[in-house]
Amino acid sequence: MSDYTQMWKDLGLNLEAHDMLLNVLGNAYKDIYLAQKNRPEGMGYFDFVMSEVHGLRIKELLDEKAQGRKIIGSYCVFVPEEIVLAANATLVGLCSGADFAVEEVEKYLPRNTCALIKSAFGFKLGKVCPYLESADMVVGENTCDGKKKAYESLGSLIDNLYVMDLPQMKSEQGKALLKGEYYRFKQAVEKLTGVAITAQSLKKAIQTVNAKRTAIHRLSELRKAVPTPISGLDALLANQVFFYDNPARFTESVNKICDELEKRIQDKQGAVPAKTPRILLSGCPMAVPNWKLPWIVETSEAVIVGEESCVGERGTRNLVDESIGGVNATDNDEMIDKMMDAITDRYFKVDCAIFTPNQERLNHIVEMAENYKADGVIHYGLQFCQPYIMESIPVEKALEGKNIPTLRVETDYGMEDAGQLKTRVQAFIEQLR
Repeated sequence: MSDYTQMWKDLGLNLEAHDMLLNVLGNAYKDIYLAQKNRPEGMGYFDFVMSEVHGLRIKELLDEKAQGRKIIGSYCVFVPEEIVLAANATLVGLCSGADFAVEEVEKYLPRNTCALIKSAFGFKLGKVCPYLESADMVVGENTCDGKKKAYESLGSLIDNLYVMDLPQMKSEQGKALLKGEYYRFKQAVEKLTGVAITAQSLKKAIQTVNAKRTAIHRLSELRKAVPTPISGLDALLANQVFFYDNPARFTESVNKICDELEKRIQDKQGAVPAKTPRILLSGCPMAVPNWKLPWIVETSEAVIVGEESCVGERGTRNLVDESIGGVNATDNDEMIDKMMDAITDRYFKVDCAIFTPNQERLNHIVEMAENYKADGVIHYGLQFCQPYIMESIPVEKALEGKNIPTLRVETDYGMEDAGQLKTRVQAFIEQLR
Protein backbone atom coordinates (compact mmCIF):
# COMPACT_ATOMS: atom_id res chain seq x y z
CA MET A 1 0.00 0.00 0.00
CA SER A 2 1.34 3.44 -0.93
CA ASP A 3 1.88 6.20 1.60
CA TYR A 4 -1.26 8.35 1.58
CA THR A 5 -0.41 10.25 4.77
CA GLN A 6 -0.22 13.66 3.12
CA MET A 7 -3.50 13.06 1.29
CA TRP A 8 -5.26 12.14 4.53
CA LYS A 9 -3.69 15.14 6.27
CA ASP A 10 -4.91 17.47 3.52
CA LEU A 11 -8.42 16.06 3.98
CA GLY A 12 -8.27 17.00 7.66
CA LEU A 13 -8.31 13.47 9.03
CA ASN A 14 -7.15 12.73 12.56
CA LEU A 15 -4.09 10.74 11.51
CA GLU A 16 -3.59 8.95 14.82
CA ALA A 17 -7.23 7.89 15.08
CA HIS A 18 -7.31 6.98 11.38
CA ASP A 19 -4.21 4.77 11.73
CA MET A 20 -5.87 3.02 14.64
CA LEU A 21 -9.02 2.43 12.56
CA LEU A 22 -7.04 1.03 9.63
CA ASN A 23 -5.10 -1.30 11.94
CA VAL A 24 -8.31 -2.66 13.44
CA LEU A 25 -9.90 -2.98 10.00
CA GLY A 26 -6.84 -4.71 8.55
CA ASN A 27 -6.59 -7.21 11.40
CA ALA A 28 -10.32 -7.95 11.27
CA TYR A 29 -10.18 -8.48 7.52
CA LYS A 30 -7.22 -10.85 7.88
CA ASP A 31 -8.90 -12.87 10.63
CA ILE A 32 -12.34 -12.99 8.98
CA TYR A 33 -11.77 -12.97 5.22
CA LEU A 34 -8.24 -14.12 4.52
CA ALA A 35 -8.62 -16.99 7.00
CA GLN A 36 -11.28 -18.58 4.78
CA LYS A 37 -10.37 -21.64 2.75
CA ASN A 38 -11.25 -22.50 -0.83
CA ARG A 39 -12.00 -18.90 -1.90
CA PRO A 40 -12.53 -18.06 -5.59
CA GLU A 41 -9.47 -16.51 -7.22
CA GLY A 42 -11.59 -13.55 -8.31
CA MET A 43 -11.90 -12.46 -4.69
CA GLY A 44 -8.33 -11.20 -5.03
CA TYR A 45 -9.76 -8.07 -6.65
CA PHE A 46 -12.03 -7.38 -3.68
CA ASP A 47 -9.17 -8.06 -1.28
CA PHE A 48 -7.22 -5.39 -3.15
CA VAL A 49 -10.16 -2.97 -3.00
CA MET A 50 -10.37 -3.39 0.76
CA SER A 51 -6.61 -2.95 1.17
CA GLU A 52 -6.92 0.37 -0.69
CA VAL A 53 -10.41 1.39 0.46
CA HIS A 54 -9.06 4.52 2.17
CA GLY A 55 -6.09 4.88 -0.18
CA LEU A 56 -6.20 4.42 -3.94
CA ARG A 57 -9.99 4.81 -4.17
CA ILE A 58 -9.81 8.13 -2.29
CA LYS A 59 -7.00 9.29 -4.58
CA GLU A 60 -9.20 8.44 -7.58
CA LEU A 61 -12.03 10.54 -6.13
CA LEU A 62 -9.70 13.45 -5.43
CA ASP A 63 -8.35 13.21 -9.00
CA GLU A 64 -11.94 13.41 -10.24
CA LYS A 65 -12.51 16.49 -8.08
CA ALA A 66 -9.36 18.09 -9.50
CA GLN A 67 -10.88 17.65 -12.96
CA GLY A 68 -14.07 19.43 -11.85
CA ARG A 69 -16.24 16.40 -11.05
CA LYS A 70 -18.29 16.54 -7.83
CA ILE A 71 -18.42 13.77 -5.23
CA ILE A 72 -21.72 13.04 -3.47
CA GLY A 73 -21.87 10.82 -0.39
CA SER A 74 -24.95 8.98 0.81
CA TYR A 75 -26.13 6.70 3.61
CA CYS A 76 -29.06 4.97 1.90
CA VAL A 77 -30.10 2.96 -1.17
CA PHE A 78 -33.00 5.37 -1.79
CA VAL A 79 -30.53 7.97 -3.12
CA PRO A 80 -30.65 7.44 -6.93
CA GLU A 81 -27.18 6.98 -8.41
CA GLU A 82 -28.69 7.45 -11.87
CA ILE A 83 -29.37 11.14 -11.21
CA VAL A 84 -25.89 11.69 -9.79
CA LEU A 85 -24.11 10.07 -12.75
CA ALA A 86 -26.31 11.92 -15.24
CA ALA A 87 -25.04 15.22 -13.83
CA ASN A 88 -21.41 14.12 -14.24
CA ALA A 89 -20.89 13.45 -10.53
CA THR A 90 -19.88 10.36 -8.52
CA LEU A 91 -21.93 8.73 -5.74
CA VAL A 92 -20.16 6.91 -2.90
CA GLY A 93 -21.43 5.22 0.25
CA LEU A 94 -20.37 6.76 3.55
CA CYS A 95 -18.85 5.11 6.61
CA SER A 96 -21.41 3.79 9.12
CA GLY A 97 -20.45 0.21 9.97
CA ALA A 98 -18.39 0.50 13.15
CA ASP A 99 -18.37 2.28 16.51
CA PHE A 100 -16.13 5.31 16.73
CA ALA A 101 -15.76 8.31 19.07
CA VAL A 102 -18.73 7.03 21.09
CA GLU A 103 -18.28 9.47 23.98
CA GLU A 104 -18.29 12.42 21.58
CA VAL A 105 -21.29 11.03 19.70
CA GLU A 106 -23.33 10.78 22.90
CA LYS A 107 -22.96 14.54 23.36
CA TYR A 108 -25.21 14.81 20.27
CA LEU A 109 -27.35 11.66 20.41
CA PRO A 110 -29.00 9.58 23.16
CA ARG A 111 -27.12 6.46 24.20
CA ASN A 112 -30.01 4.24 23.07
CA THR A 113 -29.72 5.34 19.41
CA CYS A 114 -29.08 2.62 16.84
CA ALA A 115 -25.45 1.86 16.06
CA LEU A 116 -25.72 2.78 12.39
CA ILE A 117 -26.79 6.36 13.15
CA LYS A 118 -24.22 6.74 15.93
CA SER A 119 -21.55 5.40 13.59
CA ALA A 120 -22.25 8.11 11.00
CA PHE A 121 -21.68 10.74 13.71
CA GLY A 122 -18.64 8.91 15.06
CA PHE A 123 -16.81 8.86 11.75
CA LYS A 124 -17.44 12.60 11.32
CA LEU A 125 -16.57 13.63 14.88
CA GLY A 126 -13.55 11.32 14.90
CA LYS A 127 -12.41 12.66 11.49
CA VAL A 128 -11.56 9.19 10.19
CA CYS A 129 -13.74 8.81 7.05
CA PRO A 130 -12.00 10.13 3.91
CA TYR A 131 -15.14 9.53 1.83
CA LEU A 132 -17.08 11.91 4.05
CA GLU A 133 -14.33 14.52 3.98
CA SER A 134 -14.03 14.22 0.18
CA ALA A 135 -17.74 14.76 -0.47
CA ASP A 136 -19.01 18.01 -1.96
CA MET A 137 -22.54 17.08 -0.84
CA VAL A 138 -23.76 14.58 1.74
CA VAL A 139 -27.27 13.19 1.24
CA GLY A 140 -29.31 12.08 4.21
CA GLU A 141 -32.84 10.69 4.13
CA ASN A 142 -35.61 10.47 6.72
CA THR A 143 -36.15 6.72 6.45
CA CYS A 144 -36.75 6.41 10.20
CA ASP A 145 -37.47 8.80 13.07
CA GLY A 146 -33.96 8.28 14.42
CA LYS A 147 -32.32 9.46 11.22
CA LYS A 148 -34.84 12.25 10.72
CA LYS A 149 -33.98 13.86 14.06
CA ALA A 150 -30.28 12.97 13.92
CA TYR A 151 -29.80 14.88 10.66
CA GLU A 152 -30.85 18.07 12.47
CA SER A 153 -27.70 17.71 14.57
CA LEU A 154 -25.50 16.32 11.81
CA GLY A 155 -26.27 19.42 9.74
CA SER A 156 -24.26 21.48 12.21
CA LEU A 157 -21.22 19.27 11.55
CA ILE A 158 -21.39 18.97 7.73
CA ASP A 159 -21.21 21.98 5.43
CA ASN A 160 -23.46 20.71 2.64
CA LEU A 161 -25.98 18.25 4.08
CA TYR A 162 -28.97 17.61 1.84
CA VAL A 163 -31.92 15.78 3.42
CA MET A 164 -34.35 13.84 1.25
CA ASP A 165 -37.93 13.21 2.34
CA LEU A 166 -39.26 9.70 1.80
CA PRO A 167 -42.81 8.31 1.83
CA GLN A 168 -43.90 5.93 4.56
CA MET A 169 -46.78 4.24 2.73
CA LYS A 170 -46.93 2.39 -0.60
CA SER A 171 -49.66 4.52 -2.17
CA GLU A 172 -50.06 6.72 -5.23
CA GLN A 173 -49.58 9.71 -2.95
CA GLY A 174 -46.39 8.13 -1.63
CA LYS A 175 -45.07 7.54 -5.13
CA ALA A 176 -45.89 11.14 -6.11
CA LEU A 177 -43.98 12.36 -3.04
CA LEU A 178 -40.95 10.27 -4.00
CA LYS A 179 -40.98 11.54 -7.59
CA GLY A 180 -41.21 15.12 -6.34
CA GLU A 181 -38.25 14.51 -4.02
CA TYR A 182 -36.23 13.02 -6.87
CA TYR A 183 -36.93 16.12 -8.98
CA ARG A 184 -35.85 18.31 -6.06
CA PHE A 185 -32.68 16.22 -5.72
CA LYS A 186 -32.07 16.52 -9.48
CA GLN A 187 -32.20 20.29 -9.21
CA ALA A 188 -29.83 20.29 -6.23
CA VAL A 189 -27.33 18.06 -8.04
CA GLU A 190 -27.51 20.18 -11.20
CA LYS A 191 -26.86 23.29 -9.10
CA LEU A 192 -23.91 21.62 -7.38
CA THR A 193 -22.30 20.39 -10.61
CA GLY A 194 -23.35 23.16 -12.98
CA VAL A 195 -24.40 20.40 -15.39
CA ALA A 196 -27.93 20.17 -16.78
CA ILE A 197 -29.21 16.59 -16.96
CA THR A 198 -30.37 15.65 -20.45
CA ALA A 199 -32.39 12.72 -21.72
CA GLN A 200 -29.20 11.30 -23.20
CA SER A 201 -27.13 11.60 -20.01
CA LEU A 202 -29.92 10.16 -17.88
CA LYS A 203 -30.41 7.24 -20.29
CA LYS A 204 -26.68 6.45 -20.16
CA ALA A 205 -26.64 6.66 -16.36
CA ILE A 206 -29.61 4.28 -16.09
CA GLN A 207 -27.79 1.78 -18.30
CA THR A 208 -24.60 2.06 -16.23
CA VAL A 209 -26.33 1.45 -12.90
CA ASN A 210 -28.52 -1.31 -14.35
CA ALA A 211 -25.38 -3.09 -15.59
CA LYS A 212 -23.91 -2.92 -12.09
CA ARG A 213 -27.07 -4.34 -10.54
CA THR A 214 -27.34 -7.02 -13.24
CA ALA A 215 -23.83 -8.22 -12.37
CA ILE A 216 -24.69 -8.54 -8.68
CA HIS A 217 -27.96 -10.30 -9.66
CA ARG A 218 -25.86 -12.80 -11.58
CA LEU A 219 -23.74 -13.42 -8.49
CA SER A 220 -26.87 -13.89 -6.38
CA GLU A 221 -28.33 -16.42 -8.80
CA LEU A 222 -25.15 -18.51 -8.70
CA ARG A 223 -25.38 -18.75 -4.91
CA LYS A 224 -28.54 -20.83 -5.31
CA ALA A 225 -26.44 -23.79 -6.47
CA VAL A 226 -25.85 -26.76 -4.16
CA PRO A 227 -23.12 -26.69 -3.02
CA THR A 228 -22.93 -22.89 -3.12
CA PRO A 229 -19.75 -21.80 -4.95
CA ILE A 230 -18.93 -18.80 -2.74
CA SER A 231 -19.13 -18.04 0.97
CA GLY A 232 -21.67 -15.61 2.33
CA LEU A 233 -18.84 -13.44 3.65
CA ASP A 234 -17.29 -13.08 0.20
CA ALA A 235 -20.65 -12.38 -1.43
CA LEU A 236 -21.42 -9.79 1.27
CA LEU A 237 -18.10 -8.11 0.52
CA ALA A 238 -19.06 -7.75 -3.14
CA ASN A 239 -22.37 -6.19 -2.07
CA GLN A 240 -20.50 -3.78 0.21
CA VAL A 241 -17.96 -2.78 -2.45
CA PHE A 242 -20.96 -2.04 -4.72
CA PHE A 243 -21.29 1.30 -2.87
CA TYR A 244 -17.62 2.38 -3.14
CA ASP A 245 -16.13 1.24 -6.42
CA ASN A 246 -16.12 2.76 -9.87
CA PRO A 247 -19.35 1.40 -11.49
CA ALA A 248 -17.82 0.11 -14.73
CA ARG A 249 -14.86 -1.50 -12.98
CA PHE A 250 -17.10 -3.07 -10.37
CA THR A 251 -19.39 -4.52 -13.05
CA GLU A 252 -16.44 -6.03 -14.92
CA SER A 253 -14.95 -7.50 -11.72
CA VAL A 254 -18.21 -9.09 -10.55
CA ASN A 255 -18.89 -10.60 -13.96
CA LYS A 256 -15.35 -11.99 -13.98
CA ILE A 257 -15.85 -13.75 -10.64
CA CYS A 258 -19.23 -15.03 -11.88
CA ASP A 259 -17.47 -16.67 -14.83
CA GLU A 260 -15.25 -18.45 -12.30
CA LEU A 261 -18.22 -19.45 -10.14
CA GLU A 262 -20.06 -20.92 -13.12
CA LYS A 263 -17.02 -23.14 -13.75
CA ARG A 264 -17.01 -24.11 -10.06
CA ILE A 265 -20.68 -25.10 -10.23
CA GLN A 266 -20.05 -27.12 -13.38
CA ASP A 267 -17.24 -28.95 -11.56
CA LYS A 268 -19.40 -29.45 -8.43
CA GLN A 269 -16.86 -27.40 -6.48
CA GLY A 270 -18.43 -25.61 -3.54
CA ALA A 271 -17.10 -23.18 -1.01
CA VAL A 272 -18.47 -25.63 1.59
CA PRO A 273 -19.66 -29.26 1.52
CA ALA A 274 -23.06 -29.83 -0.11
CA LYS A 275 -24.79 -30.79 3.13
CA THR A 276 -23.77 -27.60 4.97
CA PRO A 277 -26.87 -25.88 6.45
CA ARG A 278 -27.91 -22.95 4.26
CA ILE A 279 -28.88 -19.67 5.94
CA LEU A 280 -30.74 -16.64 4.59
CA LEU A 281 -29.78 -13.47 6.44
CA SER A 282 -32.57 -10.90 6.68
CA GLY A 283 -32.94 -7.46 8.24
CA CYS A 284 -30.78 -4.38 8.80
CA PRO A 285 -28.07 -3.30 6.35
CA MET A 286 -24.44 -4.32 7.00
CA ALA A 287 -21.98 -1.62 5.99
CA VAL A 288 -18.18 -2.14 6.08
CA PRO A 289 -16.80 -3.41 8.47
CA ASN A 290 -19.93 -4.90 10.04
CA TRP A 291 -19.00 -8.57 9.57
CA LYS A 292 -19.65 -9.92 13.07
CA LEU A 293 -22.82 -11.95 12.54
CA PRO A 294 -21.87 -13.43 9.13
CA TRP A 295 -18.51 -14.44 10.58
CA ILE A 296 -20.21 -16.13 13.54
CA VAL A 297 -22.63 -17.98 11.22
CA GLU A 298 -19.95 -19.20 8.84
CA THR A 299 -17.59 -20.31 11.59
CA SER A 300 -20.44 -22.35 13.05
CA GLU A 301 -20.52 -24.84 10.17
CA ALA A 302 -23.21 -23.08 8.13
CA VAL A 303 -23.16 -20.94 4.99
CA ILE A 304 -25.09 -17.77 4.16
CA VAL A 305 -26.64 -18.07 0.69
CA GLY A 306 -28.49 -14.73 0.49
CA GLU A 307 -29.05 -11.38 2.15
CA GLU A 308 -32.48 -9.78 2.34
CA SER A 309 -30.92 -6.43 3.14
CA CYS A 310 -30.23 -2.98 1.70
CA VAL A 311 -26.63 -4.25 1.39
CA GLY A 312 -27.99 -7.22 -0.51
CA GLU A 313 -31.01 -8.16 -2.58
CA ARG A 314 -33.44 -5.57 -1.17
CA GLY A 315 -31.16 -2.78 -2.33
CA THR A 316 -30.28 -4.14 -5.76
CA ARG A 317 -32.91 -6.59 -7.03
CA ASN A 318 -34.96 -4.26 -9.28
CA LEU A 319 -33.80 -2.47 -12.44
CA VAL A 320 -34.92 0.80 -13.99
CA ASP A 321 -36.89 0.39 -17.22
CA GLU A 322 -34.39 1.13 -20.01
CA SER A 323 -36.92 1.21 -22.84
CA ILE A 324 -37.66 4.92 -22.44
CA GLY A 325 -35.70 7.68 -24.16
CA GLY A 326 -32.42 7.44 -25.96
CA VAL A 327 -29.96 9.21 -28.22
CA ASN A 328 -32.68 10.29 -30.68
CA ALA A 329 -35.12 11.65 -28.07
CA THR A 330 -37.01 14.54 -29.68
CA ASP A 331 -38.65 16.07 -26.60
CA ASN A 332 -36.02 16.35 -23.88
CA ASP A 333 -38.30 17.44 -21.01
CA GLU A 334 -40.93 14.82 -21.81
CA MET A 335 -38.34 12.06 -22.10
CA ILE A 336 -36.66 13.11 -18.87
CA ASP A 337 -40.02 13.04 -17.09
CA LYS A 338 -40.74 9.53 -18.37
CA MET A 339 -37.33 8.36 -17.20
CA MET A 340 -37.86 10.02 -13.83
CA ASP A 341 -41.11 8.03 -13.61
CA ALA A 342 -39.13 4.85 -14.36
CA ILE A 343 -36.52 5.71 -11.71
CA THR A 344 -39.26 6.43 -9.17
CA ASP A 345 -41.02 3.15 -9.99
CA ARG A 346 -37.80 1.23 -9.39
CA TYR A 347 -36.90 2.79 -6.04
CA PHE A 348 -40.51 2.69 -4.81
CA LYS A 349 -40.27 -1.11 -4.93
CA VAL A 350 -37.55 -1.15 -2.24
CA ASP A 351 -39.41 -2.79 0.66
CA CYS A 352 -37.64 -1.09 3.56
CA ALA A 353 -39.14 -1.61 7.02
CA ILE A 354 -40.08 2.10 7.12
CA PHE A 355 -43.14 1.29 5.02
CA THR A 356 -46.49 0.48 6.54
CA PRO A 357 -48.06 -1.88 5.83
CA ASN A 358 -45.15 -3.88 4.42
CA GLN A 359 -46.53 -7.23 3.26
CA GLU A 360 -44.28 -7.10 0.18
CA ARG A 361 -41.21 -7.54 2.37
CA LEU A 362 -42.69 -10.53 4.20
CA ASN A 363 -43.54 -12.14 0.86
CA HIS A 364 -40.08 -11.43 -0.48
CA ILE A 365 -38.32 -13.04 2.49
CA VAL A 366 -40.39 -16.22 2.12
CA GLU A 367 -39.74 -16.22 -1.63
CA MET A 368 -35.97 -15.79 -1.10
CA ALA A 369 -35.84 -18.56 1.51
CA GLU A 370 -37.49 -20.94 -0.95
CA ASN A 371 -35.52 -19.84 -4.04
CA TYR A 372 -32.15 -20.01 -2.29
CA LYS A 373 -32.99 -23.39 -0.73
CA ALA A 374 -32.37 -21.96 2.72
CA ASP A 375 -32.74 -24.35 5.64
CA GLY A 376 -33.42 -21.45 7.99
CA VAL A 377 -33.54 -17.65 8.28
CA ILE A 378 -31.69 -15.44 10.73
CA HIS A 379 -33.36 -12.05 11.13
CA TYR A 380 -30.77 -9.44 12.09
CA GLY A 381 -31.81 -6.28 13.91
CA LEU A 382 -29.56 -3.56 15.24
CA GLN A 383 -30.41 -2.68 18.83
CA PHE A 384 -32.76 0.34 19.00
CA CYS A 385 -33.63 0.05 15.28
CA GLN A 386 -37.38 0.15 15.82
CA PRO A 387 -38.61 -0.48 12.23
CA TYR A 388 -36.68 -3.74 11.73
CA ILE A 389 -36.98 -5.00 15.30
CA MET A 390 -40.75 -4.46 15.30
CA GLU A 391 -41.09 -6.05 11.88
CA SER A 392 -39.05 -9.08 12.96
CA ILE A 393 -42.08 -10.57 14.72
CA PRO A 394 -44.40 -10.60 11.65
CA VAL A 395 -41.42 -11.84 9.61
CA GLU A 396 -41.01 -14.77 12.00
CA LYS A 397 -44.73 -15.55 11.86
CA ALA A 398 -44.76 -15.44 8.04
CA LEU A 399 -41.81 -17.85 7.90
CA GLU A 400 -43.30 -20.16 10.53
CA GLY A 401 -46.43 -20.31 8.38
CA LYS A 402 -44.24 -21.85 5.68
CA ASN A 403 -42.42 -24.13 8.17
CA ILE A 404 -39.16 -22.21 7.73
CA PRO A 405 -37.13 -22.11 10.98
CA THR A 406 -36.23 -18.59 12.10
CA LEU A 407 -33.86 -17.05 14.63
CA ARG A 408 -34.31 -13.42 15.65
CA VAL A 409 -31.10 -11.64 16.64
CA GLU A 410 -30.60 -8.15 18.11
CA THR A 411 -27.05 -6.87 18.41
CA ASP A 412 -24.79 -3.87 17.83
CA TYR A 413 -21.31 -3.27 16.40
CA GLY A 414 -19.43 -4.32 19.54
CA MET A 415 -17.92 -7.76 20.16
CA GLU A 416 -19.05 -8.03 23.79
CA ASP A 417 -21.96 -10.31 22.90
CA ALA A 418 -20.06 -12.42 20.35
CA GLY A 419 -19.87 -15.46 22.65
CA GLN A 420 -23.55 -15.35 23.49
CA LEU A 421 -24.46 -14.86 19.82
CA LYS A 422 -22.30 -17.80 18.75
CA THR A 423 -24.00 -20.05 21.30
CA ARG A 424 -27.44 -19.09 19.99
CA VAL A 425 -26.43 -19.41 16.34
CA GLN A 426 -24.80 -22.80 16.90
CA ALA A 427 -27.92 -24.08 18.67
CA PHE A 428 -30.05 -22.86 15.75
CA ILE A 429 -27.81 -24.54 13.19
CA GLU A 430 -27.85 -27.76 15.19
CA GLN A 431 -31.65 -27.56 15.14
CA LEU A 432 -31.52 -27.28 11.33
CA ARG A 433 -29.42 -30.44 11.12
